[in-house]
Amino acid sequence: MRFSLKRYLPKGLFQRSLLIIVLPVALMQGAVTWAFFEQHWRTTTARLSENIAGDVALIVKMHQRSDGEDFDQTAALAFTTLGLSVEHRESDTLPTTRRTAFFRVLDRTLRRALAGKLSEPFWFDTTRYPNYVDIRVETEGGVLRFIAARDQVFATTGHIFVIWLSGATLLLLTVAILFIRNQVKPIRQLAEAAEAFGRGQDVERFKPAGAREVRQAASAFLDMRARLKRHMEQRTQLLAGVSHDLRTPLTRLRLQLALMPDSPERDAARSDIAEMEAALEEYLAFARGQAGEEPGPVDLTALCETLGDDAARQGVDLRLDLEEALTVQAREGALKRALVNLVQNAAAHGQDVALSARRQGPRIEVIIDDDGPGIDPELREDAFRPFNRLDDSRNANHTGVGLGLAIARDTVRAHGGELRLEDSPLGGLRARVSLPA
Repeated sequence: MRFSLKRYLPKGLFQRSLLIIVLPVALMQGAVTWAFFEQHWRTTTARLSENIAGDVALIVKMHQRSDGEDFDQTAALAFTTLGLSVEHRESDTLPTTRRTAFFRVLDRTLRRALAGKLSEPFWFDTTRYPNYVDIRVETEGGVLRFIAARDQVFATTGHIFVIWLSGATLLLLTVAILFIRNQVKPIRQLAEAAEAFGRGQDVERFKPAGAREVRQAASAFLDMRARLKRHMEQRTQLLAGVSHDLRTPLTRLRLQLALMPDSPERDAARSDIAEMEAALEEYLAFARGQAGEEPGPVDLTALCETLGDDAARQGVDLRLDLEEALTVQAREGALKRALVNLVQNAAAHGQDVALSARRQGPRIEVIIDDDGPGIDPELREDAFRPFNRLDDSRNANHTGVGLGLAIARDTVRAHGGELRLEDSPLGGLRARVSLPA
């Protein structure tokens, strides 16, 4: 199995942009920090520790050679010339406990320096006093205690460098977050506007903002939206005219047939006119889409219960299995028409029809099952094509013109959902509608 770094990288534009800025800076500051501590701070600390260790060794040697005499003069000389406070503690011993500094490298450096200069046992503490270091050396007759200023032993500028570096990093990170967020915000708004327009919602308040390229994309989106709205309005007007022109002669024909005496020919003609009117309604429903209807909160549970009542009045026994309080943002009329098409399609091909609605995470699923002949998996996508009528037993009834599934999927997709056809547990076809909650 090949290792892929891409799967571990952030997916969002904001996170990726932040990574592009922060990662090089972090690498650079890491290299600078390593160079500072390795080349300057450690070297300086090592030299200071070696110097103080040499001074301590010198005082110890002077004390041993004088056999403890004139110690006060030695201590005064060490204080005035070396800045060391020296105290001789007779009959004293070295402490057995030791506290380790937070930066252990300090203790290791001083221990290495003292071990290299002294042959006598020693002990030191770098944590007891904030500004001083306590060093003790065991000699004959007692212990010599040295108190040295901390800056004589270690380079004390390391923490200042770390503070400045951390402050600069935090400031840079804050500026980068604010800048990138302001750059990503217009892109997110454009995506939200495009998604809302795809669901048929109004995005009149959206305005181009951000960088020049983002403004260009936003302007192109607004132009596309205007063209699509103009096209939909023209199509609706054209269909209104076609509907009027076709309904008038059909109405005259129906009136003429009503005045004719009963005959098999008249019944056949009336059946043809009814089929033409049904086909005309289906054409208009497909072409109108969702024009003229504003989206809003829809009680999906109540809508499905209404479908059950309507189906019962038409003689269809629709079994319902609904979850309470299911709400979606949709055009109620368009969504109802889509579900009615699916229920009618199931009832036309099966005797046992069931409808269920459940919440599945962030989405709501509506499932319509039937026990009919079903559709072969390789033909299911063809069933969604407008005016397509399958030739197998699934299309044994000859009502309609093959627009029911096309209208249903077009409506569901316009609401940000998806419609799929699957095998039903009842033995027929399952229509699964997935909508955002």
